[in-house]
Amino acid sequence: MEPKRFIIIDDDRLTAGHAKAVLQKAGHKVDVHNSSIQGLEAIRSERPDAVLTDVMMPDMDGMELTQKLREDPSFDEMKIFVFSGKAFEYDRARAMELGADAYILKPIKAESFLSTVDRILGDRVEVKFWGVRGTLPKPGPNTLRYGGNTSCVTLSFPRGQFFIFDAGSGIREVGSNLLASGKTRTEGKIFISHPHWDHINALPFFAPLFIPGNDYEVLGPMHGSLGIEKLVSEQMSGAYFPITVREFGARVTYRDLREGTYDVGGLQVKTMLLSHPGYCLGYRVDYGGRSVCYITDNEMFLPDSDYHSPGYMDQLADFVRGTEMLITDTTYTDEEYRSKVGWGHSCLSQVVELACRGEVKGLYLFHHDPDQDDDAIDAKHAIARMMIEKRGADVPCYCPAEAETVMV
Repeated sequence: MEPKRFIIIDDDRLTAGHAKAVLQKAGHKVDVHNSSIQGLEAIRSERPDAVLTDVMMPDMDGMELTQKLREDPSFDEMKIFVFSGKAFEYDRARAMELGADAYILKPIKAESFLSTVDRILGDRVEVKFWGVRGTLPKPGPNTLRYGGNTSCVTLSFPRGQFFIFDAGSGIREVGSNLLASGKTRTEGKIFISHPHWDHINALPFFAPLFIPGNDYEVLGPMHGSLGIEKLVSEQMSGAYFPITVREFGARVTYRDLREGTYDVGGLQVKTMLLSHPGYCLGYRVDYGGRSVCYITDNEMFLPDSDYHSPGYMDQLADFVRGTEMLITDTTYTDEEYRSKVGWGHSCLSQVVELACRGEVKGLYLFHHDPDQDDDAIDAKHAIARMMIEKRGADVPCYCPAEAETVMV
């Protein structure tokens, strides 16, 4: 990242000095002001790339300063970081509402502080794969490269929104990672594509749901008359699981989704009904002129099939058009698929067809059959790339492994 110009406004000289040292070590140029009035004058004259301000300041506190800066359209591109020793959710929410890009607790920790700064300045979304297999987890020596966990992908946004897609066995690792981060409070949105077991059965093992003070919303499609709340609670009833949703310590809310466009945490999320038994949704998340599409489970029938629907393929291609990341069900090779027609999953040739027609900027093969070991997935990836090359299309194709991170 190119060096940026920062202005720090904080009457706490120790914190200001520490933050300055961390930023300068990273190559940035930093000025410090201990008065908010003087700091505001400096901001207006010097036009920095970013401002770091304390909440509790004499003359003008950090909240008021943030509001003043956001009222001036000429500062729209400037990033604002708010420091505070107050860990209350009200203060964090208030700062974000007024236009802060991040709320950083004192005392600052150099590594996490710099990571937050880099994420905000880069304005990029972190996409992480926690489970890439379908149907059943696949532990063992032949699945070490891609991992054995089932469907779970997370999106972390610059201003702190945290989206989790599906609750396959990979979601347990998401929870363990959040606990290990040392955060005293976590929140997020958990999107369920559909309530088949391999997409919901690890939700009870997502530890943050049991911690008071955390806040999670579970979103997903209804199944007949059953809403997403009922679907989650039913699988955790006494007959199937020893702990019920009544033991959740976090604040857990639910939202039923259908096809449409939704505002989720200030971000646009589009949904589309997929070709799979029951009510299954695909998701498209748009942010800053970029998008990520999560399309699993989904069966695109071969053109010679009686069930092939050109209209559905057109609709799906429009839904994913131009996306930076198409994460999609690629369960079978074409040879394997011939004996699995009607099972609700796609084969390579139709996935490649979708990616090329949709002019996606990155195709990510996902939801691998449990009978496929690492070598079989490697072979599937190679075939997909050859298919794309044969078409003369410019579509990069990837086969992400568990724990892999992609910045969009």
